[in-house]
Amino acid sequence: MGRVITSPPRSAHRRPEATPYVDLTRDEWSALRAKTPLPLTADEVERLRGLGDVIDLDEVRDVYLPLSRLLNLYVDANDALRGSLNTFLGEQGTQYGTPFVIGVAGSVAVGKSTVARLLQALLARWPEHPRVELVTTDGFLLPMAELEKRGLMARKGFPESYDRRALTRFVADVKAGKDNVTAPVYSHLTYDIVPGERLTVARPDILIVEGLNVLQPALPGSDGRTRVGLADYFDFSVYVDARPQDIREWYLNRFRRLRETAFQDPSSYFRKYTQVSEEEALAYARRTWHTINEPNLIENVAPTRGRATLVIRKGPDHKVQRVRLRKL
Repeated sequence: MGRVITSPPRSAHRRPEATPYVDLTRDEWSALRAKTPLPLTADEVERLRGLGDVIDLDEVRDVYLPLSRLLNLYVDANDALRGSLNTFLGEQGTQYGTPFVIGVAGSVAVGKSTVARLLQALLARWPEHPRVELVTTDGFLLPMAELEKRGLMARKGFPESYDRRALTRFVADVKAGKDNVTAPVYSHLTYDIVPGERLTVARPDILIVEGLNVLQPALPGSDGRTRVGLADYFDFSVYVDARPQDIREWYLNRFRRLRETAFQDPSSYFRKYTQVSEEEALAYARRTWHTINEPNLIENVAPTRGRATLVIRKGPDHKVQRVRLRKL
């Protein structure tokens, strides 16, 4: 009788799941900072962090120093590629380089504003690119009067509540190397665009664009043709991620803190929530989360996560647990 040859279990043939990302634990990611020095003090980090965000020097050292080192490598590689392109073009090449543009996306209350401010501070310490500008997409929200006219007050923060054409044109002009490009200014105190006030960006080395929907692809035009979107101008993008239930708690905790601080200002749009009981104020915050912020996260923000170059994953304590980096 001949031998019976049995096949090994199916699992023995299974290859690791193919993924476009390198998935790293916090410790693995932290080791990649090499010997990059920490240029910020505890006081500077305190000034940069957002209300309710939990970021200290350890978090900066473990998470954001490696990211600043990686971004510096990207900027250097981009400069080298530009030099090669200008050599190819000869006299037709551009005399000046264009800014390196970074997009930072994520939900309301996830901490993306703190991430953007930390990156600005850290990247500006590198001697190769000292001029780092930060612009938030809040400035491109439609004015409150226009939102009310269009019936969009309950959709504030959704893609349709922004002047997307103006936002894309602004980043395109900065990327093109124009000398002075201006953007509207938004006030979180009055909850509206500040009339007549503009922010000027003058040929930075790096531009950071932070906002909820910055990674969304362009919508097709009325003629059905594909258009260039905001994210098409990004050289690198970061998505700040966490479980929706954790973000909800951070949102409510931030609302409580704001009610005790900024909302107390007589000019604050939300001052009325300091004149009612905490229970009534939090009931409003919960409704806002369930009717505006959560649907926007599920429908518009979270689906763009897969478009990011790098995904920062936070745990319930606001600390970064894992980092996913897109392979080249």
